Amino acid sequence: MKKVWIYLEHGIMLEGHSFGAEGTKTGEIVFNTSMTGYQEIVTDPSYAGQFVTFTMPEIGNVGVNDEDFESRSAWAKGIIVRQYQPRYSNFRAQKSLEALLREFDVMGICDIDTRYLTKTIRDKGACMMIASTEVSDEDELAKLLAAAPRIEEVDYIKSVSTKKPYKHTYAIYDAKNFRYKDAPTPKAKIYVYDFGVKRNILNNLVEAELEVEVIPHDFSVEQIIQEYKEGKVDGVFLSNGPGDPLILKQVHENIKRLLEEKIPMFGICLGHQLLSIAHGYPTFKLKFGHHGGNHPVRNEESKKVEITAQNHNYNVPDSIEKVALITHKNLFDGTIEGVFYKDGPVFSVQHHPEASPGPHDSRYIFKEFRDLILQNKEKRC
Repeated sequence: MKKVWIYLEHGIMLEGHSFGAEGTKTGEIVFNTSMTGYQEIVTDPSYAGQFVTFTMPEIGNVGVNDEDFESRSAWAKGIIVRQYQPRYSNFRAQKSLEALLREFDVMGICDIDTRYLTKTIRDKGACMMIASTEVSDEDELAKLLAAAPRIEEVDYIKSVSTKKPYKHTYAIYDAKNFRYKDAPTPKAKIYVYDFGVKRNILNNLVEAELEVEVIPHDFSVEQIIQEYKEGKVDGVFLSNGPGDPLILKQVHENIKRLLEEKIPMFGICLGHQLLSIAHGYPTFKLKFGHHGGNHPVRNEESKKVEITAQNHNYNVPDSIEKVALITHKNLFDGTIEGVFYKDGPVFSVQHHPEASPGPHDSRYIFKEFRDLILQNKEKRC
């Protein structure tokens, strides 16, 4: 393995070994506490522009396979692990994690004290970093990092979004028969605005008896409105995605138009944040974000606690309760995890109810979206 050098803007320099793509890359560093699902994390478009530090100490032991991709590519700038296991063993595995990283130009960095690195991010906050298999001089790395754009300055949506509309036609994975389930008969049709949508979100929308058509991030909002009025489409889903939601100015305006028409909408993660901004409540950045599959969230209506999967650095403000009912709260830090807006059939959650990887406690939320759409259709008839 080649040596690789890491420099954090906090002034910390670390040395490890490379098992993925080589070269020099900059990005934001975060940590993820999930015990499983490294392939889903690496291929989740929401991680575009980021280096992911895994708190799980051994990564790579189950390999990767074609069925567990969350998108068409791998989007993280790199992953950082304590120990990489090149000898994988799983009956579904088709190749190694290293092969996946090299195929999609993602850096893999191992032999790093990830406990120390995680505690540093926790105490000092998420920050920009640079990793290189070419440059070992600390001063040179610091200069390269200072000259690179920050994650909040880059619109990654243009890269991760689909270029043309397409239909998604299968449902959730059937673990008993090792295949994705066929789509049930749909009860309504929705458009999915693709800001970096995960495949398992689409699977769950189909499982909830919705006909799903995925559209680019810049798809004509006026066409959606016209088709809604003609009864050709019944709702809109706003997907997850990478980066700072505040820079997506045109998306904000598009969502405002959809809100004016009272079109049923549901947002997850970035979609949740964009709805808040469109209502006039800008998001703020968390110190080190929420990334993992073990976050307790309380449903404010049922008072039940759901263990959830999370992946976000930004959050909606508490003041949003002026225009929305708070439906979910994070029990780690009290931040808002879900809202239902007072001015129309619109709701959103910050966590990931598709939970891939992670628990399925919140999967019912997809059926709530279907029910909201069907109730709205009855009112319009």
